[in-house]
Amino acid sequence: MPRILIIILAITLFFTKGYALQVGLTTVTYVDSSRNNRQIETKIYYPAVTAGNNTPIATGVFPVIAFGHGFVMTWSAYQNFWEALVPDGYILAFPTTEGGISPNHTEFAKDLFFIVTQLQANGAGAVIPKSSISSKSAIMGHSMGGGCSFLATQNNVSITTMISFAAANTNPSSIAASQQVSIPTLLFSGSNDCVAPPSQHQDIMFDSSSAAFKTQINIIGGGHCFFANSNFNCTFGESTCTPVPTILREEQQASTQDFLKLWLGYYLKDECAKAIEFQDSLFTSSRISYRQNQPIFCATGMNSYAAHPSFLAYPNPFSNALTIDLNSIEIKNITIFNLMMQKIGEYKFFDGKGRKTIELSHLANGLYFIQMNQSHWFKVWKRGFE
Repeated sequence: MPRILIIILAITLFFTKGYALQVGLTTVTYVDSSRNNRQIETKIYYPAVTAGNNTPIATGVFPVIAFGHGFVMTWSAYQNFWEALVPDGYILAFPTTEGGISPNHTEFAKDLFFIVTQLQANGAGAVIPKSSISSKSAIMGHSMGGGCSFLATQNNVSITTMISFAAANTNPSSIAASQQVSIPTLLFSGSNDCVAPPSQHQDIMFDSSSAAFKTQINIIGGGHCFFANSNFNCTFGESTCTPVPTILREEQQASTQDFLKLWLGYYLKDECAKAIEFQDSLFTSSRISYRQNQPIFCATGMNSYAAHPSFLAYPNPFSNALTIDLNSIEIKNITIFNLMMQKIGEYKFFDGKGRKTIELSHLANGLYFIQMNQSHWFKVWKRGFE
């Protein structure tokens, strides 16, 4: 191919497909004057135009995520997280504090919160200006860092969401702190975690949490250390107990990232479709089990009444049957979910045009979500719903 054609092709691909965000790294030492000028060295990974240290940040406004490491682990063990999330437009900040054999959990939790407030208030020097920082934020952590995430977010509504991975109970108790956590909370567990078994740690945190929206995802066959990359200290600790993971590290991380990205996309970027996909993935995935106090969904992603330019569903409320008049779409299937987003009925149509009437007299009075063709959503009431 002539050289000029190659150049033209490259330019065309650049402008039609855009360019992927790269991963930049800067190191900042924050000083907390309220804690005797405590120094908090922080590794900050951010979306950049080119990969490298202190390279220019990409154009945009990015949510901040502070991530707490596990016991005697370092930030570098969590490369899988920054490689997965930074290119999607998130800033990940890792405090390097409390990495010794006798960590102070209270101070580490305060470090996590302090980093978020400092980034949002001041940015990170010339590399990450304040104007590049979103008002949305998350605190996440693994093992000890997961427990400290509860400590950092108790009685704190300035953080948008909290996420933990194989969270371990801390001192002071993160189980007790969970009672004061009201922001949306996502807990990941591994069913074969022998270091911080779910029944002794994450299950209790989930039950105790005061969050109006909380979900616990249990990776079937997953272990404690597989949420991170290979790390000697964590691997050694896990080798001393049973059961052991029955899936690969790559499999556990892939499952985790699938759900994590959907949760973050909804809560930190207001992407309504991600909430719907998150709920759909919960009950269709064979890789996990889960618990949830109520489903997450975006009010603007579902009509508050059963009307749409492409169809009209009536009556709403209904008593025995629901009728759907189709305008510009064809129905292939209709799925009905209850308030817990559990599938309770599915209807398939050979001829998807015109008017469809669904007999629903068997349903109890209440609110239901209807999904058509896995793309259109609306909610309806069965008569008698208060």
